[in-house]
Amino acid sequence: MKFLITGANGFVGSALCKELSQKGYAVRAAMRSENVKFNDIERTVVGTIDGETDWGKAFIDVGVVIHLAARVHVMSDESSDPLAEFRKINVAGTEHLARSAAASGVKRFVYVSSIKVNGEATCAEKKFSELDTPSPQDPYGISKWEAEQALHRVAAETGLEVVIIRPPLVYGAGVKGNFAQMLKVLTKGIPLPLASVDNRRSLIYVENLVDALILCATHPAAAGQTYLVSDGEGISTPDLLRQLGTAMGHPAHLFPCPQALLRLAGRLLGKADQIERLLGSLQVDSGKIRRELDWIPPFTLQEGLRLTARPA
Repeated sequence: MKFLITGANGFVGSALCKELSQKGYAVRAAMRSENVKFNDIERTVVGTIDGETDWGKAFIDVGVVIHLAARVHVMSDESSDPLAEFRKINVAGTEHLARSAAASGVKRFVYVSSIKVNGEATCAEKKFSELDTPSPQDPYGISKWEAEQALHRVAAETGLEVVIIRPPLVYGAGVKGNFAQMLKVLTKGIPLPLASVDNRRSLIYVENLVDALILCATHPAAAGQTYLVSDGEGISTPDLLRQLGTAMGHPAHLFPCPQALLRLAGRLLGKADQIERLLGSLQVDSGKIRRELDWIPPFTLQEGLRLTARPA
């Protein structure tokens, strides 16, 4: 059985292709351009993924598609209609890919969605689960939810086995974005006003996500299911910084500050969303995939953080 991976040269895609190859699976990476260098994995160039993509011979001998490529969350989106831009790739591109796959005889389609489909935050000891009514709040989350609905339609019409995964923040060596910024701040020893924060956030180590994706691509019981995945336990922002700092050899320097003041500063600086991610909670219940597929993350949260912070 051959796997077709979209977004193969990305953070998760690279780790996924490596693990699949090590397990003996045949892998084909769908690439945007010939100029992208990507290990020794078989490649096929498809250009931009949208509603018009010519998939051509990409599906030859392919039994499973794992769709990672997406227009990702943009902090400062300057487009006049952000939702329309997200829909071109995340909705139309995903549906077109799935229909093309089904028409070519592909059996299973694993889609990496986002916990943003559930919402932006949880409160108290509440955890997001697959039973929650979706409540996406931004164009990215809305486009991911619409893509999920499109995939369910394709599955009903064609018999394609669709599996949907909603991960929270993915971290690991080489991570970019806000997580990478945290590592830089810790390296510089910059004091942070976060000692008083008492929140809980779920994360998933990239190798744990890869393990879950491969399981969902191969386990008979996964067909037609949606799964929320995480490392398991939640962690507060101060504890996250402390554990990363210790692993890096750069202890976190934290001091207390009223959260109301931090939120005010975030609004004044136009960084309200970033501040809320540091202060608020977002917990995920990954019990369904553990029960139904007997999934156990290969790495604990603490192991994942140590491996992420370990010097290259």
